[in-house]
Amino acid sequence: MAISTLTAHAARLRAADLVSLAAHRANQSRLSGAGWTLDLSRHFLDDPAEQALGALAESAGLSGALVDLFSGAEVNPSEDRSALHWALRDTSGPAPGARAVYETGQAALALARAIEEGRQVGHTGRPFSAIVHIGIGGSDFGPRLISDAFSDMATPGVTVRFCANLDPLDLDLALTGLDPETTLISGISKSFGTEETLYNLNRARQWLQQALGEGWSNHMALVTANVTRAQRWAGSETPLILDLPETVGGRFSIWSAGSLACMISLGPDLFEDFLAGAAAMDQHVRTSPLQTNMAVRLALLDVWNSSVMGFSSRAVLAYSRRLRLLPTYLQQLEMESNGKAVTPDGAPVPLATAPLLWGGEGTIGQHSYHQWLHQGTQIVPAEFILAPGSHSDPEGVLSLSAHVLAQAEVLANGRSLAEVLAAEPGLDPVIAAQKEHRGGRPYTLLCTPTLTPHALGALIALYEHRTFLAGRLWGVNSFDQWGVEAGKTMAAQIKPALRGNQRATDPVTASLVEIQRGSPIPSEGH
Repeated sequence: MAISTLTAHAARLRAADLVSLAAHRANQSRLSGAGWTLDLSRHFLDDPAEQALGALAESAGLSGALVDLFSGAEVNPSEDRSALHWALRDTSGPAPGARAVYETGQAALALARAIEEGRQVGHTGRPFSAIVHIGIGGSDFGPRLISDAFSDMATPGVTVRFCANLDPLDLDLALTGLDPETTLISGISKSFGTEETLYNLNRARQWLQQALGEGWSNHMALVTANVTRAQRWAGSETPLILDLPETVGGRFSIWSAGSLACMISLGPDLFEDFLAGAAAMDQHVRTSPLQTNMAVRLALLDVWNSSVMGFSSRAVLAYSRRLRLLPTYLQQLEMESNGKAVTPDGAPVPLATAPLLWGGEGTIGQHSYHQWLHQGTQIVPAEFILAPGSHSDPEGVLSLSAHVLAQAEVLANGRSLAEVLAAEPGLDPVIAAQKEHRGGRPYTLLCTPTLTPHALGALIALYEHRTFLAGRLWGVNSFDQWGVEAGKTMAAQIKPALRGNQRATDPVTASLVEIQRGSPIPSEGH
């Protein structure tokens, strides 16, 4: 399928009325799987454009891409690896190594259960009552999301805290008020070379050593793919070390031993329900035809909106208290995976790839950036997620649902000047003009009756598969992140300049270094 065909459809549909398009597509663009319903009615699409996207899916081999993923074929050519994150929650596929990957997650769950039952205790025999999770990026966003989402379901008497930032205050706050004798430090770094994580682990180890001496190692669990490096760091006192398989990328590691802190604080039963939800979505994605496959349709929509229609960002609007951290999690999942401009063989990608993803918690966002979404000059496709966290008050759930549907309808349909004047006869025309909404803002709706651990697992798995498939459509490798590595390398080069041992080679950086060191370089001519 030539991109020119899709471009021609886009040129035609940009001038179309979204209200009319949606009226034709209502009830025809709805899919479901693993407890979620997906509605794609209000987009600049019609039957011919949908058929062209379907042809794109066929020509890009999306069915084969899913076979590759679930059979353990090499889908990460940069590192000559398969991607077996899905095996942490489901071993029904025949992929080589899938069982071994699954067992690494089960080992972490077994440790969590031992702590829950009092069989694994601290150096002085006291049970653990606090877990401090130290990681960054994919080793932080996922566990932080789960912990926040189900904080009301946490095991009584167990505190969980997170530390990711190099700013010393982050660990200071994480340790404040905790007793080293009842605290477990959980450190996650796949390479065991991540600067931020090692910095905070070093400080946490000092904190434990000051209180426990050689017994500090009984209070630390390390999750890594580089066991040798972790053992070298630990020295003669070896802490617990759990495996993070090489075939599980950091931003896909939410299902792994990297979520040990959540397994402990929320309980292994809750985490197993979370895994089961993801496995249910895996089953939907791997067995559904392309036309009814939610991950495929969302990936095609990403290409349509970003690469063809030219919408450069997407807003994720989570109408669920439990999902308030989801946009941050998805930023890394999607933008680190597909924010690339070259193919695995180094050729330029001919299309715009992953859009900027941003968003927040509904209904809170309605009182800030929704004004810009409704009446700003840029069109931003929105993704509404309606998933109440509680049904303790039916009126609250009804209001939450009403706000989602109202925001969505106004974004898409707008509000004409005639409608404004009809609703407010005699209104000053100047004010009336300011109340007009142009509409024509496309959106997607994802909904589930209640945001349970099972539902969250299914939702995240859906986004994972969508990201992988969109990467295939764009022709990029969704499993590497060279852009991240470049910044890390440069930081190591600048550190000596900040210490005063050498001068930065870039003149702007050199001047900024001097400012940080408290002695700005005088401007020329002064």
